[in-house]
Amino acid sequence: MKQLEELKQHLAEVNDLDMAGSVLNWDQSTYMPPGGAPARARQLATLARLSFEKFTDPVVGRLLDELRSYEESLPYDSDDASLIRVIRRNYERAIKVPPAFHSELTAHQSRAFQLWIEARPANNFKLVLPALEKTLDYSRRLANYYPGYQHIADPLIDDADYGMKVETVKAVFGQLIEKLVPIVNSITSQEPTDDSCLREYYPEAAQMAFCKDVVKQLGFDYRRGRHDKTYHPFTASFSIGDVRITTRIKENYLGECLYSMIHEAGHAMYEQGVCKDYEGTLLANGTSAGVHESQSRLWENVVGRSRGFWEYFYPKLQSVFPEQLTGVSMDTFYRAVNKVEKSLIRTDADEVTYNLHVMLRFDLELLLLEDKLAVKDLPDAWQAMYKEYFGIYAPDDRDGVLQDSHWYAGIIGGSFQGYTLGNILGAQFYASAIKDFPEIPSEISSGNFAPLLGWLQKNVYQSGSKFTAPELIERVTGGPMTIEPYIHYLVEKYGEIYHLGEYL
Repeated sequence: MKQLEELKQHLAEVNDLDMAGSVLNWDQSTYMPPGGAPARARQLATLARLSFEKFTDPVVGRLLDELRSYEESLPYDSDDASLIRVIRRNYERAIKVPPAFHSELTAHQSRAFQLWIEARPANNFKLVLPALEKTLDYSRRLANYYPGYQHIADPLIDDADYGMKVETVKAVFGQLIEKLVPIVNSITSQEPTDDSCLREYYPEAAQMAFCKDVVKQLGFDYRRGRHDKTYHPFTASFSIGDVRITTRIKENYLGECLYSMIHEAGHAMYEQGVCKDYEGTLLANGTSAGVHESQSRLWENVVGRSRGFWEYFYPKLQSVFPEQLTGVSMDTFYRAVNKVEKSLIRTDADEVTYNLHVMLRFDLELLLLEDKLAVKDLPDAWQAMYKEYFGIYAPDDRDGVLQDSHWYAGIIGGSFQGYTLGNILGAQFYASAIKDFPEIPSEISSGNFAPLLGWLQKNVYQSGSKFTAPELIERVTGGPMTIEPYIHYLVEKYGEIYHLGEYL
């Protein structure tokens, strides 16, 4: 179709502008000197304005109208019909937002992120407070461009996890917390696991070399990717052939670099696994925040914290760090990497308590958006919620309200629910993979991750964003999202480690 080719060419230029902006964002988070921040904010705003204006050009709407009958004549899951459908959904959302607002928001996010980079190590929330107040204002204004919502956070959640609202997220969280809290309480009432073996001195260069070998063996393609250090780990995809991961390292804690790299490699393998025919189109992305997080959390936890994974990798790790690990048994190390405790840092949290960190942040977002909590009072509210959820206080704002970059680099609303949805979906996808290929766990124990990666590439990755999350889940697992595989996974695994008794 002539109109479809014209539309693809038009949007390829939009994609080029977006990817140029992504490169600048990646640079700001990795190598850019602090002095570049003012110019970088302007540069990003310019690219965002040009991209947004081109995407919302009336010619896109005209071409979509002309293509409607062609789209309806095709099977729903055909590439052309899917591309037209996804473009239309994004276009109809985008034209509700003024281009000037979009540009302003992008520039503000760049400035706010740079302030956060300075504020966190300085433990200075006041430095970023005015910017965060502006972020909240921008977030409310953005939501109000989509009138008719039940809750002001609904349009913001919908942007990250299409079709979901506050009401649906709360329902999922309610089901989950009812099952999780008794398990958390049962485990944390026991004698704490000794994880001191993870907190010896592990030199940075040796950590990085080992972690690179791990993610390469998992399936991260270094011919189409790279890794670098940053302030808060993330993945940046500039094309199917250029997907970059980042990490941060603590020489007195082995888990920081290792698990952040596995987590980000999970995101990256998803992006690298998209059908190459979708390059430069709106189909060349993950389908939702929750599905994307399902991959990072699956590889990080279900695989990376499994006994089989360490049966293979632990001897290799001992050979890299003989002084630290020679006297540490496999069982001791396995229990250490699966230690469950009520802790302060979300990114370091274990599988069982992790979702409580997410729910806490989700609740704070709603309070801020509902104008029931002022930004200046956020640190105190954070501490109060950590006391309620975990019975502990952060010693400072660095490990409290400043620990995550999301609100400072993005918006307030829809920032965190994807992590818990990802935990649920990761277990559900893995259960389906095991059903199809029961030998996957034994293959992992022998260091062969290709069967699992191949199944995920075929069933999840290659379709990109052709399908909504509910459609993809139904196609892959044969049913809707459910917490049952996730709860079963947690009870089976941690029941063995912590002897949960009645929960088995």
